[in-house]
Amino acid sequence: MRFTVLADGRGTSDGAAGPAGRVVCPNRGKARAGLGKNHQFRIILNLDQRAGGSYFSRPVNAPANNENERHLTEKLGTSGFRFTPQRRCVYDVLIQKRDHPTADEVFIRAKKAMPEISHATVYNCLDALVQSGLARQVQLQRGATRFCPNMAEHAHYHCGECGEVFDVMMPADTASMPRPKGFQVDHYDIAAHGVCADCAAKKKR
Repeated sequence: MRFTVLADGRGTSDGAAGPAGRVVCPNRGKARAGLGKNHQFRIILNLDQRAGGSYFSRPVNAPANNENERHLTEKLGTSGFRFTPQRRCVYDVLIQKRDHPTADEVFIRAKKAMPEISHATVYNCLDALVQSGLARQVQLQRGATRFCPNMAEHAHYHCGECGEVFDVMMPADTASMPRPKGFQVDHYDIAAHGVCADCAAKKKR
């Protein structure tokens, strides 16, 4: 931090922030020399530039980001994977816009946040997320595999016109769902195909 000490027009000095917000001047002794008790000092902070950003900058949504990172680290670690910036980037792509993107779409979006990431790395990251229970693969008809970060039991409603996929949560108690006698359900993978409301309205015009 640079500051200027003005005392009856006398020069300037450089210093740094000390404990409890006090400003410490390394040439304090020299600055005092020749000055009487009635001299007043005015400290002017230089806020024009600072390496690494503004003095008053603070991370946006830090608690939410920290919680997501902690959840990601725990789930990856449980499955034998380690946390990496690349896996965090790919996971962020999935949770920021929950539209069931394909691997190619994830790559395009991740590239904007991390230009150096490769196509193969994105595929590997998606595989790690799926194996760690952080995302699931969604296969709709013969199209490319999509990825969904919603791990709660839900069905997918796929519009054949616009291609959009909607998540519809399933009942909390799935015991009433029909199943073969004695069959133990691990998870559901249900997809309904049709036309969404917007596309149906366009057809009527």
